[in-house]
Amino acid sequence: MIPTLNEERNLPHVFAKLPADITEVVLVDGGSVDRTVEVARELRPDVVVVHQTRTGKGNALACGFAACTGDIIVMIDADGSTDPAEIPLFVAKLVAGADFVKGSRFNHGGFSHDITKLRKLGNDGLNLVVNVLFGTKFTDLCYGYNAFWRSVVPVLDLPDIRLPKQADGSKLWGDGFEIETMINIRAAVDGMKVGEVGSIEHRRIHGETNLNTFRDGFRVLRTIFSEYGRMRATNSKGVRRPGGVIVHQQSRPEVGVVSTEIKKTPVLED
Repeated sequence: MIPTLNEERNLPHVFAKLPADITEVVLVDGGSVDRTVEVARELRPDVVVVHQTRTGKGNALACGFAACTGDIIVMIDADGSTDPAEIPLFVAKLVAGADFVKGSRFNHGGFSHDITKLRKLGNDGLNLVVNVLFGTKFTDLCYGYNAFWRSVVPVLDLPDIRLPKQADGSKLWGDGFEIETMINIRAAVDGMKVGEVGSIEHRRIHGETNLNTFRDGFRVLRTIFSEYGRMRATNSKGVRRPGGVIVHQQSRPEVGVVSTEIKKTPVLED
């Protein structure tokens, strides 16, 4: 599933690296004014094109999740920063028993060619806060390369895609870049078996990022404390769920392409 906004020059690079066994590609467009949608259809005639209902990456992802029909959903970016060739690593971890798998740039073979020292410092700080508050073992909180079983989507409880845009132009909570932090925390709080795989982040090929270090960093911090309050409120009602567990993290072995049309196997406890 690929959210896009004016990415016509990047799509040929991204689509060329998609594993051959992928059965469905859902492209969510956020109102591109270039040929993003046309290029996607030229590259892959069977692509499913969805137009997001509001603005922001969070809304784009929610719209894309609703359109996916495969057993496994993999989130990648359209700017070339996430490598589609790594998808088999995520799928293998899910098939082995994980419910939700995160890419990590900072552990077991991961690396970033793009992150600045300031953003790395901020990511480390936010990562530490989450691990302390929620008892998790995340090594990379703010990275949008994730994969999970489609059955997980209702648990993430994202803003309803049918809700109208805000009259003042602001985003609904969960419609912005905070979405990545939100779904990571909710997966862990629900007690899912969460895994990590090493992932290499590349520089954006063309164009400029929409990420703002300070604005989006504060939005992520606000998300963390909002989710902590949400967890405490849920627990106070007696709906206590076990804390999320990071399964053994995986380095980057060569893994053959696995079809996304796979039925979920029972999770085996260590």
